Amino acid sequence: MRLAITTAVGLIAALSLTPRAAEPTAAELAQALQKKYSAIKGFSADFVQTYRGGVLNKQLSERGRLLIKKPGKMRFEYTDPEKKLFVSDGVKIYLYVPQDKQVTVSNMPPQDKATTPVLFLVGKGDLGRDFQASFTELPSGSAAGSRALKLMPRTRQEDYDWLVIVVDPATLTLRGLSYGDPQGGTSSLSFTNLKENSGLADKEFDFKLPRGVDIITDASVR
Repeated sequence: MRLAITTAVGLIAALSLTPRAAEPTAAELAQALQKKYSAIKGFSADFVQTYRGGVLNKQLSERGRLLIKKPGKMRFEYTDPEKKLFVSDGVKIYLYVPQDKQVTVSNMPPQDKATTPVLFLVGKGDLGRDFQASFTELPSGSAAGSRALKLMPRTRQEDYDWLVIVVDPATLTLRGLSYGDPQGGTSSLSFTNLKENSGLADKEFDFKLPRGVDIITDASVR
């Protein structure tokens, strides 16, 4: 009996001294996240988008449904408080505001460019190549157990200064995205009911110009 107890105590002591597997560094987590989302063909989710600060020190909250399909296709359908539609068919990007009877049209950036953080959702850019990664505090309202990865662009960006991605470290499921703009504002997207590789049809990303709308065309559009 004494021998059994001594053996058990020794085993427990040995286990307690066994080093735990090292947690990934921020760079390793960014690389793992890039690897996972490079392999995902698309996903759908409900979203809440908030904007705080900026030159006018305003706060805005919107919600809706998003669809993402690679390469380059996305659809943000805003339902509250104002209906809007933001669609990319992989070639052009359309922003339709029914209340204003206005459609803004711009070109999708080249494959190696991502002029806005949202374009990383559709596979534009590379987290390891384009950013310096570090861990940061979780944004308020983040799900328990999440990790926040702060990404500083290696080259200056016109539309944002930094990017924070919130993930489930166990599954690498995307839970949120936020970024700071040069005017001092912060835009955040939080995701729920996210479904990966949900077999979205290309027609979900078609956009037909409504009748009677004003069309604003970016100078780069041909």
